[in-house]
Amino acid sequence: MNLSDFDFTLPEELIALRPLKPRPSSRLLVAQNSEIVNSHFADICDYLRPGDRLVLNNTKVIPARLNGRRRRVSDQGETFASVEFTLISCDTDGNWLSLAKPARRLKIGEEVHFEASLKATVLSKSSDGVGLKFNITGDAFDAVIAQIGTMPLPPYIAAKRPADAQDNDDYQTVFAKKLGAVAAPTASLHFDDGLLDQLRRNGIEFSEVTLHVGAGTFLPVKTDDIANHKMHSEWGQVSAQAAAEITRTKHSGGRVIPVGTTALRLIETAARETGKIQAWSGDTDIFIKPGFKFHVTDGLITNFHLPKSTLLMLVSALIGLDRCREIYDYAIHERYRFFSYGDGSLLFPQQ
Repeated sequence: MNLSDFDFTLPEELIALRPLKPRPSSRLLVAQNSEIVNSHFADICDYLRPGDRLVLNNTKVIPARLNGRRRRVSDQGETFASVEFTLISCDTDGNWLSLAKPARRLKIGEEVHFEASLKATVLSKSSDGVGLKFNITGDAFDAVIAQIGTMPLPPYIAAKRPADAQDNDDYQTVFAKKLGAVAAPTASLHFDDGLLDQLRRNGIEFSEVTLHVGAGTFLPVKTDDIANHKMHSEWGQVSAQAAAEITRTKHSGGRVIPVGTTALRLIETAARETGKIQAWSGDTDIFIKPGFKFHVTDGLITNFHLPKSTLLMLVSALIGLDRCREIYDYAIHERYRFFSYGDGSLLFPQQ
């Protein structure tokens, strides 16, 4: 399939720069069988059945954007220049891979200074990013980052406004637990504690998994033939408990509905070897595109995605490319709000 198969024209005013408040007040498009229904996220219980299981990604976004100054010493004295870093991933030694702007002038071995006495040495430069070794690690590092870092908003929001204190709450799910993501599982941003309680009272069950969403989720597809695209890798974990819960739901006739493309990619990764979900942890670069065979997923809660994105390809794999085009045309006509802070959808494959 070609990249152009996943293109569409989106009016710029439909890109949401802030979420609606309260969280469940966003709109909800429900697509089931041949129907498309306009609703609100607060009413999602109307479209779920007792015994259905929602799979939540409990990753927690770190305030991964840091403003530093690179320091150089020469015969003329000290010189400083501003550099913005977005942390991507941490290795077992506590060193970070990052995206830097500007990266061109950074030199291996030079020192970068941040607020709160935080410093980093440039370890490496490659097409993957800039390697940084900080002067502190572990919990102490997390505490400093929470103090001086800002939320790494998606490029289409960051280009229009800077991150602020409000994003520290808005860009984090209410069930975030495990620190490590540099992008939010945004379909989950529509839930608040009240809606979660309502769903439980209605017999909806929950399982939590972890996929640390990376900055690669925003990288564009650059190959005309999408089969040649290489996915970014992200660390995830499906516990034995979550795998058992999902298996029990499948056996009892309930539907397994991941909340977001990240949760979907992870549970399908955990089922890829045997066709049945099992406990799993590691790095996944699974690329879900039309023709993919789903083993676990019965439906999907997700936002509306960018043209030509791997996320749109995933949705097309689940519900069909023609159906996906129909839904997106409808959403644009009905003025749904798009992308990370936009409205949601509940999508089921046609029977």
